[in-house]
Amino acid sequence: MKLWLLFSGVFLLAASPVHSDPLLGGLIDEALRNNPEIQASQARFEAARLRIPQSGSLPDPMFMFGYQNETFDRYTYGEMQGSQWMFSATQQFLFPGKRRLKEEMTARDAESLEAMHELLKLKTVVRVRELYYDLFLAYKNIDLLKEKGDLLARIESLTLARYATGKTMQQDVLMAQTEKYMLVEKEAMAGQKILSLEAMLSSAIGRHRGPSLPRPSEPVYQPFPLKIDDAIDLAMQHSPELKSRSKMIEAANFRLAMAQKEYFPDFALSGGYFKRTSEFPDMWSATATINIPIYFLTKQKPAVKEARANIHMADRELEAARLMIEAALRDNYSMLRTSEKLIDLYQKGLLPKTRQDIEQATTGYSTGRVEAASIIARVKTLLDYEFLYWGQRVEREKAIARLHAITAGTADGGREK
Repeated sequence: MKLWLLFSGVFLLAASPVHSDPLLGGLIDEALRNNPEIQASQARFEAARLRIPQSGSLPDPMFMFGYQNETFDRYTYGEMQGSQWMFSATQQFLFPGKRRLKEEMTARDAESLEAMHELLKLKTVVRVRELYYDLFLAYKNIDLLKEKGDLLARIESLTLARYATGKTMQQDVLMAQTEKYMLVEKEAMAGQKILSLEAMLSSAIGRHRGPSLPRPSEPVYQPFPLKIDDAIDLAMQHSPELKSRSKMIEAANFRLAMAQKEYFPDFALSGGYFKRTSEFPDMWSATATINIPIYFLTKQKPAVKEARANIHMADRELEAARLMIEAALRDNYSMLRTSEKLIDLYQKGLLPKTRQDIEQATTGYSTGRVEAASIIARVKTLLDYEFLYWGQRVEREKAIARLHAITAGTADGGREK
């Protein structure tokens, strides 16, 4: 039996069928429920909503009470006409339109925070998926290392048998043993990486001292049929980040309108009641007070200019966000398509050819025409290609996850149900 038969079951070239991943879906749901950053973000925009009615409310009325006496040497209430108890109430009113503008500003700020909350949830989903796929890859690499370690152990046995019969040198035995131990070292390093990834994934899903994470399933193959221009159009229409930036521009426009309204005065209405004794009739008063914005050159005018500058800043930030989103889409789309080409190359070219090359080298080693170093080098090459293949499988799914997050999950084949 040829040594190549020892490789049976080592590597499965076919991609997995399309199926859901309940484990990943459960982790994503847990992250959306328990992630502390998401919870803090939700509290932040809910608090912002509660500021809306506050901003449009009238200032609290003022109540005044006091006493007026006509001399300093005695209490003259009832004796002097000017001695009296005084009571008054004052209500301030903003110039018409200011309260509505304040409400609109606060509402747009709350809507911006809510959109950023949605963006945070999308980013959290991507983070969970990336860590999940990286964790799968770490486990898969350990499997590959163990499989190749078993093969090298058998090659070691073969070299020992040939050395015992004088058909090979001791160097071949030592070489096989060294390569086997090097794989054990890599396996230990991969095990440490698993612990690190599990810690990061537990943090992302908000799990503290919960049950240990099970081994991830093989990545679910997700189609991404969109062309890059279609993906960009979806992102421009549905991106929470762009929505948040747009709300910031709207809020800045309302702030400009509010700054322009500050040229107009606010006013306060007061009503007073003056209690005197029966010898003197009670009195009442009604007054109106307005502020005069005479310092508009140092207050209102600079405030209007500041508001216009903030509008320009928000507009430029929106444009910068559009450019960054388009760049991220093109980058991940390129990564996706490149991974697909490399996966196809490994599946149909490099891996089958390398396996065939190992089979021929094994036959040659059995007859003494090929050295042990040659077959060991071919096994290492196959292992490298397997690492790269599974790495590209993972990178493809991670790129798709990012693409769906950037398009706000509007493309087909997004998050597991």
